[in-house]
Amino acid sequence: MNKQQLASKIWESANQMRSKIEANEYKDYILGFIFYKYLSDKEIQYAKNNDFSDENIKKLSEDDSETMDYIKDELGYFIAYDDLFSTWINMGRDFDVSNVRDALSAFSRLISSAHKNVYEGIFDTLQTGLSKLGDSASSQTKAISGLIHLIKDIPMDGKQDYDVIGFIYEYLIGMFAANAGKKAGEFYI
Repeated sequence: MNKQQLASKIWESANQMRSKIEANEYKDYILGFIFYKYLSDKEIQYAKNNDFSDENIKKLSEDDSETMDYIKDELGYFIAYDDLFSTWINMGRDFDVSNVRDALSAFSRLISSAHKNVYEGIFDTLQTGLSKLGDSASSQTKAISGLIHLIKDIPMDGKQDYDVIGFIYEYLIGMFAANAGKKAGEFYI
C-alpha cells in the first residue's frame, strides 16, 4: 500500500467517525486502534518466529502463565488470543464493544514491569472514549466494527519503504490541525 492509498484509507476511517465524535478526536481513535493492531500483529509475528504453530497461538491466554510471562519478558506486553486485533476481525457478528473494553483492560494489566514506562496508559484515551462512539453498546459496537474493518488492511509488516505509523500520525496531525484552524507545521515548531 503506497502513501496515497494509505492516506485515502485513513481519511475514509475519519469520515466514518465524523457523525460520532468531534473532528479533533478522530486521531485518538484511529491511532489507538492502529497501534493496537500493530502490537497484536507484532505478538503474532514474534510467536511465529519462535515456532508457535497456529494452534499454539490460538491457545495464548492468561491461564498459561509460563508462555504469557515468556512473551511479556520479550515484548514488554502480552495479548491473549481472544484479545488480538485479528481475532476481533474473525469474530464477525459476534464482535462486541465489550471485547475492546476487556482487551484494553487486560493490556494494561499485562505489561511487564520493565516496560511500564513504555506502554502504561497508551490506550487510556481510547478506553475512556469508547462511550462517545454511540448511545448504546450496539451503536458503539457498530462504529468500532466499521473502523477496525477499515484498519485491518493497513500494512504493519515492515515491508513498506516508509514508516507506516509515523506517516499516519503526521497525516492525521496535518489534517486535523487544519480543521482546528492551524497549519500542520505549527505543531513542529
